[in-house]
Amino acid sequence: MMFQVPILSDRLVLGTPVRGNRLHLSSLLVNLTPETHTWSRLKAALSLHRKTKGTSLCVCLSLCLCLSLSLCSVYSLDGELSDDQKVFSECNQTGPLGFQDCLPAARMKLCRKIGEGTFGEVFSTTNTSGDAVALKIIPVEGCDQVNGEEQKTFGEILHEIIISKELSSLKEKKHNQTTGFIGLKDLHCVKGCYPPSLLKAWDSFNTQRGSENDRPDFFNDEQLFLILEFEFGGRDLENSNGQLASVMVSKSILHQVTAALAVAEQELCFEHRDLHWGNVLVQSTKEKEGRFLLNGTNHSLETRGVSVRIIDYSLSRLEIGQSTSLPLSLSLSLYPSLYLQFGIYRLMRQENGNKWGDYQPHSNVLWLHYLSSKLLTMTYKSRGGRGVKQARLDLQRFHDDVLTFRSASDILYNCGLFQ
Repeated sequence: MMFQVPILSDRLVLGTPVRGNRLHLSSLLVNLTPETHTWSRLKAALSLHRKTKGTSLCVCLSLCLCLSLSLCSVYSLDGELSDDQKVFSECNQTGPLGFQDCLPAARMKLCRKIGEGTFGEVFSTTNTSGDAVALKIIPVEGCDQVNGEEQKTFGEILHEIIISKELSSLKEKKHNQTTGFIGLKDLHCVKGCYPPSLLKAWDSFNTQRGSENDRPDFFNDEQLFLILEFEFGGRDLENSNGQLASVMVSKSILHQVTAALAVAEQELCFEHRDLHWGNVLVQSTKEKEGRFLLNGTNHSLETRGVSVRIIDYSLSRLEIGQSTSLPLSLSLSLYPSLYLQFGIYRLMRQENGNKWGDYQPHSNVLWLHYLSSKLLTMTYKSRGGRGVKQARLDLQRFHDDVLTFRSASDILYNCGLFQ
């Protein structure tokens, strides 16, 4: 195996290709670099995991691993920190709490399950200010398989924490700013059995909608969980089919998603890589206009009565910092399972040559093409009315032409739909 010596820089590249079997990159890389605090953070931040089930493919991944001097959080420099200490630091904790410490009984009783994923459950409740929030609860570091998968390690979950924080903070940036990514409000690591109130909410969801997950009643009192508390972003696009006012709303949804991706591209060299319609949330808003900053310039768009939030960065890739760096490349032969939704995963793999660490913003274009096809096939409350026919023609034209653009930024600047 050949390695290229990295040049120290202030850029951190975080990418998460899918994986089949668990890889312990920390032990793999420990002898390749100096024992620096920065490199330790990088090793812990990298995550390889399987997102969905499907056809087995042999994939050769090239991971772009770069040193960073600009980190999301500041750790103590007094010696090497373990992965669990790094996660506790991100949570502003010294160790795990009990469920009741971060979810008092009053909040727990208000919980209702609103979604699920391979690695965890999502519940809605209110925070201490009375605002609606979504809780993503992920078991970590345990021996029990969850939904047929090994639990994530602290090192793996750190990747999701870092990316969630970076994208959430885009709402406060001075040069590239957007509220299009779900806001991360709080973060906790807890220990214990699944609370009865959450199991009751899980059962209600299973009765009403059906669940593909295992009922989480098998965890013992030593099980650890990460709880990510997000702003409540509404209902996902898949479950909004038939609920949106008209096809004219779809233009605003597409505009808001494109704008958010463009801002993240410019600020973080971001690729979502898994932007199916279950990862786009929509909810009603009274605001007539949405605003964003792109490369220091203010822009506005029509909301058409909906606000959009992008979620789930399990497969995402971004860079932190401003300087360029010379990457250290590793070639790893993996056998992951991929669900080839609309062939987008296959197209991404074809375009990037399995080099998942490289920045390929055209992947965002592929997902916008996919989303436009979904918006064209969705049903709406109103099928007629002024401007509806033209809106559908405009959306179809976008779908037909969008693959010729290089990135979401290119689309935003040059696509006729958004001018």
